[in-house]
Amino acid sequence: MIGAHPAMRDWQKKISGQPSKAHEWWSAEPQGSIILPTGRAFDVLECSEEAGLLALARLERSGANPGPVAATPTRRLYFFILPNSRTKVAKSLATLGWGRTALDLACRSTGDYVVAPPSRMGVTGQVQWVRGPADSARWLPDPEEVLAPLAYACGLHRRR
Repeated sequence: MIGAHPAMRDWQKKISGQPSKAHEWWSAEPQGSIILPTGRAFDVLECSEEAGLLALARLERSGANPGPVAATPTRRLYFFILPNSRTKVAKSLATLGWGRTALDLACRSTGDYVVAPPSRMGVTGQVQWVRGPADSARWLPDPEEVLAPLAYACGLHRRR
């Protein structure tokens, strides 16, 4: 099956937040993928590549800080935002008028994971930074800073 898969069955018991441990594992298995838990240090707003690139362009033109953004080979974009944002995202979408509209926009938070750059995803390619952490401001954006352009772009993409 195509995609990122755990290298070990009991991977959830062996996870670590220590960079030295990740370096050790990646040195032993350089083709392995790194998955990051959301809801602790960051959350992720995930959307289609088309909508995400439109929103990113709008955010950058306005001078806003979109924060780090990653692209998957499955044509999805990850916008990294402050952690524990799921409730805030739902409320903000409702306030913006998107509460009852089905958008291709998901908030990955506590209990979710994302594949980290430069991990490979099967034979389809690897996750890459569109806007890396070094290119971003020091702090992750609040979801409200990126949500309006993202929801708008997802709404436009949905109607096509």
